[in-house]
Amino acid sequence: MDKLYIVIPAYNEEATIKTVIDEWYPMVVMAGTESRLVIIDDGSKDSTYAVIKKETEKREQLIALHKDNSGHGPTVLYGYYYALKEGADYVFQTDSDGQTRADEFPEFWRMRKHYDMVVGYRKGRQDGLSRIFVTKVLKLVVAICFQVVVTDANTPFRLMNASTLSRELKLVPKDFFLANVLLTVIYTKHKRKIRFMPITFRPRQGGVNSINMKRIFKIGRTSLSQFIKLNRKINETPAE
Repeated sequence: MDKLYIVIPAYNEEATIKTVIDEWYPMVVMAGTESRLVIIDDGSKDSTYAVIKKETEKREQLIALHKDNSGHGPTVLYGYYYALKEGADYVFQTDSDGQTRADEFPEFWRMRKHYDMVVGYRKGRQDGLSRIFVTKVLKLVVAICFQVVVTDANTPFRLMNASTLSRELKLVPKDFFLANVLLTVIYTKHKRKIRFMPITFRPRQGGVNSINMKRIFKIGRTSLSQFIKLNRKINETPAE
C-alpha cells in the first residue's frame, strides 16, 4: 500500500489548527495505516504547537514537529525532507489556514500513479483581489525569469511522487522562501508529468495572515535576483 505523508506548515494558527487536523486527518487514514499527517510548527508564539501535541494523543497517524521560526518555504522544505527520510511514497502539501478543502483531495490521490505532480490551481479564489494580483504578477515574473508558463506556481495543494521529489529537491536552496514556486518551475523545465486541477480556495478560516503586502513585495524583490541565478543552475542540471 502506498505511504502518503501530508505536510502542513503552521505558524500562529491556534484559531484554525484543530479544524485543519479534523479535516485532513481522515485523508491519511483513508490512504492506509502507514500514512501520516505531519504538522510542523514554525516557532509559533501562540498555543499552536500545544494544540497539535494534544491531538497526537488520540490520533496515532498524526505527527507534531517543532522548529525555530524560518518562514513558510523553509518549513515546507523541512517537511518534505522529513517525509522522504521516513520513506513516504507520496508527499502532499497544504497550508494550515483552512483555505483548502480536504474533500477535494481524494480525486488527486486517484491520479497519483499517472503524474509526477498533481497540483491545484485556484479557480474562483475567495481570498481577496490583492492576493489574486500577487499571483498574476508572480506568473509573469516566472515567465520572464524562467521562460516557462505555469498555471498556478505557488498553490498549497500539491501531491508529488516521492522519488521524483527527492531528485528535484536538490535544486532548491533549503532556506528558499518560494520553495513551491521553484519546484513547480523545475518540474516544468525538466518536463516532468504534471497535471493542474481546479480547487476551491476559501477565505482564511481564522487568525491573521503573517504575510502582508509590504512583506510580499520585499520577498518578491529578493526572489527576482535569486530566480535569475537559479534559472542558470536548472538549465545546467539535466533531469535524472
